[in-house]
Amino acid sequence: MAKAKKQTARGRKQDRARVAGGQDYEVRYEAKKTGRSKKSVKKAVKKVGSSRKRVEKTLKRKKAKKSRL
Repeated sequence: MAKAKKQTARGRKQDRARVAGGQDYEVRYEAKKTGRSKKSVKKAVKKVGSSRKRVEKTLKRKKAKKSRL
């Protein structure tokens, strides 16, 4: 029987660099972190892709626009 592979630090780092729009817990975490709704997080993921940096940047930009109004 083969021994189970241990996840490397590189694998965990790559996983954290993405937001899985279909995973409710990841969407909730990102919504809480940025102070936005789950719906806006899902919309941002769909618009810019799953890169966490791009999603957060998009959400911050939207928040700044709303605060200026």
